Amino acid sequence: MDILHLVDRLEELFNSGRHFPFTNDTIVNENRFLELIDQLRVTIPEEVKKAQQVLAQRDRLLAQAQEESQRTVELGRQRIETLVTQDAVTTAAQARAEVILAQARQEAEGMRRDADEYVLESLSKLEAEITHLLSQVRNGIAKINSERGGLAPPDFPAGKS
Repeated sequence: MDILHLVDRLEELFNSGRHFPFTNDTIVNENRFLELIDQLRVTIPEEVKKAQQVLAQRDRLLAQAQEESQRTVELGRQRIETLVTQDAVTTAAQARAEVILAQARQEAEGMRRDADEYVLESLSKLEAEITHLLSQVRNGIAKINSERGGLAPPDFPAGKS
């Protein structure tokens, strides 16, 4: 039975009682009054228990919601940290890759310069040797021709000596 219903019945009992004029006294049916009081005694603890259960359930739900929100926030924080770490690792890796590429380009350019210098030096030496050999060959031919009796030396291609 509902407490408010019992309170309403108590009020009806009071209103249906006999009022003594010029006083604040009212006569009510004692048996009905005591019966309503007994029903209140039984109903109030039951209503209080229900209210306590509702409050306990509310507290449990609030605690669960709080725990779930903390878990969600923590998961979000961990996800952000992971993304930031991954982004930092990616950024660092890209920066390192750019440094390595720049160094490789510099080394390749240096090797190209060194190779060009080596080839130029080798070709210059070869040219000097060939020029020297050509000079010796021409001198040998000239000497043989002069020893043979003054025959004219054969015609040489461009770059005659």
